[in-house]
Amino acid sequence: MIPTAEDDATTNAEPGVAAGPKRASWASVCDFKDLWPNIGVCALVNGRQIAIFVVGETLYALDNYDPASGANVLSRGIVGDMKGEHVIASPLYKHHYSLITGRCLEDPAKSVNVYPVRVLDGRVWVNAEPQQQPAAARRRRLVVIGNGMAGMRTVEELLDLAPDRYDITVFGAEPHTNYNRILLSPLLAGDKSIAEIILNTPEWYSERRIALHCGDPVVSIDRRRKVVRSDKGVETPYDRLLIATGSTPIVLPIPGKDLPGVVTFRALGDVDAMLESARRYKTAVVIGGGLLGLEAASALLRRGMKVTVVHLFDTLMERQLDPAAAALLRTSLESRGIEFKMSAKTAAIVGESRVTAVRFDDGSELAADLVVMAAGVRPNIELASRAGLRCERGILVDDTLQTYDPSIYAVGECVQHRNRTFGLVAPLWEQARVCAIHLAEFGVSRYRGTLPATQLKVAGIELYSAGDFGTADGNEALVMQDHRNGIYKRLVIRDNRLRGAVLYGDAKLGSWYFELMSAGRDITSLRDTLLFGTDVIPQQASP
Repeated sequence: MIPTAEDDATTNAEPGVAAGPKRASWASVCDFKDLWPNIGVCALVNGRQIAIFVVGETLYALDNYDPASGANVLSRGIVGDMKGEHVIASPLYKHHYSLITGRCLEDPAKSVNVYPVRVLDGRVWVNAEPQQQPAAARRRRLVVIGNGMAGMRTVEELLDLAPDRYDITVFGAEPHTNYNRILLSPLLAGDKSIAEIILNTPEWYSERRIALHCGDPVVSIDRRRKVVRSDKGVETPYDRLLIATGSTPIVLPIPGKDLPGVVTFRALGDVDAMLESARRYKTAVVIGGGLLGLEAASALLRRGMKVTVVHLFDTLMERQLDPAAAALLRTSLESRGIEFKMSAKTAAIVGESRVTAVRFDDGSELAADLVVMAAGVRPNIELASRAGLRCERGILVDDTLQTYDPSIYAVGECVQHRNRTFGLVAPLWEQARVCAIHLAEFGVSRYRGTLPATQLKVAGIELYSAGDFGTADGNEALVMQDHRNGIYKRLVIRDNRLRGAVLYGDAKLGSWYFELMSAGRDITSLRDTLLFGTDVIPQQASP
């Protein structure tokens, strides 16, 4: 017997309101005789498209909208039975929805609303107010591509803001949980252990119900279906997607680059390879005199290797230092035992079964058992580009860290924001904060860029660089150099504002200078003592 509205009058009645389908929340949609067994019809009730089915002796009503396909098609689906539960199969992507609860069997996050439906006097009545869905069905799905520092910092910020907003799935290319990449140099030098640089343990993920796929990078993004596919064939749907694929190390396109003994310096696996070489061999060549190359060289020296740094330019860390500071840095590193070959262009890596030397464009060679490519990084945009997202040097994002696709965000070294790409940690933290605010839908925040600041992580060397230290028109410099103590400071001023700072040998004022630059403070009153710090600013005499 088909249930009638009277059968459920007590359940559906509200306090003080007469029971039965004729109250305002119920609507008559069709004659019962217009329904055919196991075949759906669609009715428009208070602006909602509702699919209605009669199966055996029972009526069902649920949303006609199919979340998996984004189309109003469930009334055209096929009724079936799965493990004793009546379901409707979507005619498009074949997801199955329970006629009783609206739960999507394949993906509970795609569940739909169900509605009370009854028969009275030969008419079908539907209550347009949806029944409460379980909490799991209301959670959106966030997929994070990249288990590195930027992506996971965004997740941490998001969990602080809205811990129940998303079911989160993370795919990482490396077979490890999240770790602090900027501590790879101390790890290589022996100052840190792996346990000390791990940021999030497996227990951390499980306690927060985060599904983690280590060693399984995403290889494709289907933006139409909103599904990602991993290298191991795992397909995961998303409502929001966060791309944090980071950057890839630049490998010089020269003969011999694939020989055993040639490594980059980007991941835990690279550190393992260098430590193995340090145990078995004695001579290393580091290609690249930038921040990462010098940190790698210093660490390998401490591991007992003879190290030569090869640099294309005549100034070390040319993007962060002026020639005077770079010369002091080179002198200090040479006194420790690191050798340098400057203004040298590498032409080939020499060897048969393993690297034996590095050859330069002038024909000269330098013996090497280990070659570390530290010539820079480039944003990893391959996956995003294949998915049709707008990319130039990086994945293009706006001030909300949203990509060309409004369902997809990107953070970290893979992005390009206001024509800039990023390789330092401070911008990543700020991007993560802004992106999390938007994913949590907690108001509006904008990322407007971050002032770059650099510190060299080599024991015993104090070096700090921030902002613009160039010689452009309008720039003036305050310089202090103490040759005996190996101290050099250069502050760049324009329009009575501090624009840049290079500090060598004494970097304790770096954070104060950074605050002055970030705030855009007028330093006219500080100018005479700016090189020496706040503690020597004369106090105003008492009246």
